[in-house]
Amino acid sequence: MKDIKSSFFIITLLSYVDEGQKLKILKYNKNLQKTINIDINNYKHFKGRYVIYEPNGLAKEYDGLTDRLIYEGEYLNGQRNGKGKEYAYYNNGSLSFEGEFFKGKRNGKGIEYSCGKIEYDGEYLNGKKNGKGIYYQYGDLVFEGEFLNDKPILGTRHYYKETFQVDNTNGIGKEYGFGKRVIFEGEYLNGQRNGKGKEYLDDKLIFEGEYLNDKRNGKGKEYYRNGKVKFEGEYFNDKEWDGKGYDISNNLVNELKNGKGYKKEYDNQGIVTEEGDYLNGQKNGKGKIFFWGPHSLLRFEGEYACDKKNGKGKTYYGNKKLWLDCEYLNDQKHGKGKEFYCDGKLRYEGEFLYDYYFKGKFYLDGILEYEGEYLFGKKWNGKGYDENGNVIYELKNGNGKVKEYDDNGKLKYDGEYLNGKRI
Repeated sequence: MKDIKSSFFIITLLSYVDEGQKLKILKYNKNLQKTINIDINNYKHFKGRYVIYEPNGLAKEYDGLTDRLIYEGEYLNGQRNGKGKEYAYYNNGSLSFEGEFFKGKRNGKGIEYSCGKIEYDGEYLNGKKNGKGIYYQYGDLVFEGEFLNDKPILGTRHYYKETFQVDNTNGIGKEYGFGKRVIFEGEYLNGQRNGKGKEYLDDKLIFEGEYLNDKRNGKGKEYYRNGKVKFEGEYFNDKEWDGKGYDISNNLVNELKNGKGYKKEYDNQGIVTEEGDYLNGQKNGKGKIFFWGPHSLLRFEGEYACDKKNGKGKTYYGNKKLWLDCEYLNDQKHGKGKEFYCDGKLRYEGEFLYDYYFKGKFYLDGILEYEGEYLFGKKWNGKGYDENGNVIYELKNGNGKVKEYDDNGKLKYDGEYLNGKRI
């Protein structure tokens, strides 16, 4: 396969046109094709990754940001079909799965890996463990038998030198967590929780009520670790819908009607983790999130829509100092905003694009260090300054000489960039 230069993918990712237009731009740009040394007829970019098609129905997929290989194998009609291998881009590209695919999903026999060891060896359907299989943890056998939608439903569970049978197909059954601890017991239908059941955490009852298709649906009660009621009422698709919520001292704190109201969320120790407006069982409107711990320190306050941060919001460090003051879109920093160091000094001001710096100013110890555009958080088109405000470098399309400093102002790199990377 020909060598692929990062500039190619950067240009296509930043083109504010649809995929077809991106391909047209490259198809008719002979100079660009020559620069990147690739046959455009064998290339396709989509969903944050790119594919290089090879002879005999084979292809390789790469992550669009890191250029790391994430899949290699058989392809048909633009999807993974046949035998192939997946690689974990976050773990130095180690093998994470090898097996059969159909229409882009795992289907057939396959082996799943974790940290170089087999985690699952068995059958898949529509991307999930379905059929006969064997499950391991850290190399030790845990379960062998039948799986349904990633859950073991019928077979033998192993715990050290002990074995015991699991049957969660139809009727009464149990699910197990670490060791021999029961995490659920109740009624099943077709391998899913259906009917009445109970959930446990560290052998403590945390919920009892009704289920439908593996989710809490109908009447139910949720409990704290001390046995006090946390919520009592109706559930819909795993969400509290109609009912009353209590703190750990049994004081009424929430009341929901048709998934609407102001609600406080508590952990099983009775400590507040979230609070805010709810609509249709989801966070909608103004809300707050707190750090996990006994003091309920504010971590975030702002606007939500459909259970995600959407709109203006502020995020704080554990020392109560402001960290971020910006706009959000679907839980990502997106739009205008500012970022601060933990001592309160300004770090960045400008625009964010899908969680990355996009266009703005970057400061070190209160002094402007860089101003310009970024690509995936990397300096791309802009100027760098010394402590006296003098321009000391200039980048164009990620190329040029550059000096980088750590948060303490110490020089950590003095050299050149090519396509936004050190060389």
